[in-house]
Amino acid sequence: MTDVRLIESGKYNIALAEALKKLPEFEKPSWIDFVKTGPNKVRPNIDTNFWYRRGASILRQIYVKGTVGVQRLRTRYGGRKDLGSQPPRFVRAGGKIIRTLLQQAEKAGLVETVKGLKPGRKLTEKGIKFLESIK
Repeated sequence: MTDVRLIESGKYNIALAEALKKLPEFEKPSWIDFVKTGPNKVRPNIDTNFWYRRGASILRQIYVKGTVGVQRLRTRYGGRKDLGSQPPRFVRAGGKIIRTLLQQAEKAGLVETVKGLKPGRKLTEKGIKFLESIK
């Protein structure tokens, strides 16, 4: 069992995405090929593995940050929106993709909902073991 933070994030996320493909709870919805990931994007994502790569990235963010909510993840995956002649500004990513991935991770038993002073989602023991088993 190794600490996920010590592994390079790009390589780790690809390996974790391959492991998520094998879980029956993580299935790509039919609508994902037609939606943009946020208002700052011009077109929908054309990567066929986008769903699993984003899921892997979200699970790694939860591992690194602890308890994370949808709004914080929307800010993490947001970007600059080109407003034409106006100066660009930062906009948050869409929440539907993030929310659906977190719900699938809950069904798989990898994350759990936390209520209290810092509400959001955090990894379960099963989730921590699953993430640390990926190399």
